[in-house]
Amino acid sequence: MTGIISKSQAKGVDFCGGYENYHVIRADLGYYMYSTNFHRGENLTVYSIHPSCQGGDHYFSDTKWWYVIKGNTYRYVSDITRDIGTAVYDLHPNCQGGDHYLCSYGYYYIIFQSRGVYHQTSDLTTDSDGVEYKLHPNCRDGLYYWGTSKYFYLVKPKGEWGVQYLRTGCLKENTYSETFSIHPDVLNFLPGGLAETQGPAFGKWDLVKTITNDSDTPIAWEKMITRKVGYTKAKSSSIEHNWKVSLTTTYQAGGLAEAISKFQFSLTTEYGGKSVNTENESWEEASEVKEKMNLTVHPNKKMHVWQYKLGFGKEDVLFCRDLVFDDDPNPPTVVPLPPSNK
Repeated sequence: MTGIISKSQAKGVDFCGGYENYHVIRADLGYYMYSTNFHRGENLTVYSIHPSCQGGDHYFSDTKWWYVIKGNTYRYVSDITRDIGTAVYDLHPNCQGGDHYLCSYGYYYIIFQSRGVYHQTSDLTTDSDGVEYKLHPNCRDGLYYWGTSKYFYLVKPKGEWGVQYLRTGCLKENTYSETFSIHPDVLNFLPGGLAETQGPAFGKWDLVKTITNDSDTPIAWEKMITRKVGYTKAKSSSIEHNWKVSLTTTYQAGGLAEAISKFQFSLTTEYGGKSVNTENESWEEASEVKEKMNLTVHPNKKMHVWQYKLGFGKEDVLFCRDLVFDDDPNPPTVVPLPPSNK
């Protein structure tokens, strides 16, 4: 398992900085997280993103403003939750096509990762004071980049110490650099992070019932079968317990955890997912469901009733609705859910 997925693979996901604070953008889910320290998980607060500010290719911020890039234009906004103070401008050709965008020291920085360089400018529209520098080798492999008033930051690929981020005073020299782990409560908000904190996703068939006919004649079996269906909302929403929620946010307890779980299940096994689409399953609180079954069991045979379920680590999360009946004592090999498009 390779850790969280990169910005290039997760549209609408980005990191932003402020004066001395950080943000994780999950525009794909319609929210962002504020923190004053990703390492210690301090002051974690979740806000909604205004619909007009969703669907961006890149997100970044400075001490006062938010920037949302779509194609070759950018939206300049003072409040991303309410879309206040908005203006739209064209990007200068030298500022187009970047892999990452950030602000620091009063300048804009565009990372061109494949070339191993970054472009620095004081104006994204005119490219005033534009200049290009080579990235320091230790600053080239970021999954995400962001800046504050004093430092540059980048999330590093997962290593032997887990998912970490680098803080540096200069992208071309990597001066005053330090590396920090990311707090689990922040990891839970990142794409792929749930597998880091809860364990990789699993999908398996659970044996609900075995019906045995030891006689020499067929038997008609008619009884009620009780099984659990739905989502373990109370258990799964525990990942939100250390998040504060802005009063301006349209939000239901457990709703964001549900969306994050769906996203995690849709990822490939490389990132701790199962590559399945769970949108059409029941995401109501898991409850016991009784269903009347009518079966004919042949002489000296057994009939097995199987139910598919998904979870993370060792914890069951989603109990799927469909059942499979067969006389094979081994679990079915088919996956009853459609593949995801991620």
